[in-house]
Amino acid sequence: MNGGGHVVDAPVGTSLATLLRERLGLTGTKIACNEGHCGACTVQIDGAPTLSCITLAHSVRGEVTTIEGLRDHPLVEAFVRADAVQCGFCTPGQVVSAAALVAANPDPTIDEIRHQMAGNICRCGTYPRIEEAILHWRD
Repeated sequence: MNGGGHVVDAPVGTSLATLLRERLGLTGTKIACNEGHCGACTVQIDGAPTLSCITLAHSVRGEVTTIEGLRDHPLVEAFVRADAVQCGFCTPGQVVSAAALVAANPDPTIDEIRHQMAGNICRCGTYPRIEEAILHWRD
């Protein structure tokens, strides 16, 4: 996890989000809808964005990366520069999804950004700023 190893005995039925927050203290991963609709709980498993609130912890095989593991990623600063954080609740999931996007495509178009980020809801409506942050993540 985040480049280190963790072996955790989690009861069957425990979500990955709950395990991260309550057992491992990684509270950057947020739980909002708890139904896989909003993207606030997004983490990466082997580089792929994954909704941790509907992923059963006992089924995870692979490297999990949370927002804590991306603290030094240039996207974090890009989100700050673009003022894309607003209330901040969705920001961890947005950054985790965006990091997967730019890892696969370092220079995405606005349409590619909108397509790949569609699963992350921002209740504050800062989508133009989020898009700006992703467009200019290397500046």
